[in-house]
Amino acid sequence: MYHQPALLYQTIEGLNIKPGGIYADLTYGGGGHSRLILSKVGDGTVIAFDQDKDALANKIDDERLILVHSNFRFLKNFLKFYKALPVDGILADLGISSYQIDDPERGFSFRFDTPLDLRMNQMGDLTAADIINDYSEESIRTILKEFGEVAEAVWLAREICSTRINSSIKTTGQLMEVVKKVAPRNREYKTGAKVFQALRIAVNDELGALADMLNQAVEVLKPGGRLVIISYHSLEDRLVKNIFKTGNIEGELIKDFYGNPDLTFKQINRKPITPSKEEISENNRVRSAKLRIGERL
Repeated sequence: MYHQPALLYQTIEGLNIKPGGIYADLTYGGGGHSRLILSKVGDGTVIAFDQDKDALANKIDDERLILVHSNFRFLKNFLKFYKALPVDGILADLGISSYQIDDPERGFSFRFDTPLDLRMNQMGDLTAADIINDYSEESIRTILKEFGEVAEAVWLAREICSTRINSSIKTTGQLMEVVKKVAPRNREYKTGAKVFQALRIAVNDELGALADMLNQAVEVLKPGGRLVIISYHSLEDRLVKNIFKTGNIEGELIKDFYGNPDLTFKQINRKPITPSKEEISENNRVRSAKLRIGERL
């Protein structure tokens, strides 16, 4: 089941939708954002993206919607293909959907003992089991440290490599048994959540895809167009914050000949917009959501 997206109305308001415009919804999911955009866009167009084939079943029956089965890192190519350049607004709700978490077969949650998968695109070759069983100890340690900020990354990588000598770690339950050996008492599940986040980011190259998309967004947005992004952890949020503050994902402020900052976006909200207590009480999974809005200069 797809829940109502986090910060739904603030996100749509942030897009500043103009009737007749072209808008890109980069994370279609259950269609919640696209449905609201369509209600405001008049005779405009929504081009939506989702790499998860399960999302295609939720396509809204509306000729103004084009639903692309692809990773949003190919944004510019598809907008060019559909003769939709430049666009008036881009929306991305990053992270993982409740539907994916709640589907036991996808391996996104350790609530179920299921195959260690974590692919957002089921056509992808690399699974979390491949990383855990085939990658070197050093590579696993780096993934856990950089993508999950796992404090016990050194010992956990060592324990994983020691365990897999005798038998492969194929399921979420088997991985959690290894995590429990290393994690501090009463923090096993918090550590597990960080481990699964790290593996998910690595399997799906989430930060690489986000960087590609942000760089292309600068190119495909009209002046005055809005880029609206919801992130769920500091690694994503840092890239988004950098592009809005400096115009590049590295966060390096470039100045023109006269010493003035050569900016690409005007920040609509200096501080990220976060969910209310009421929204968090209705869906606890949105608690870490941060919404940032930029307008193309």
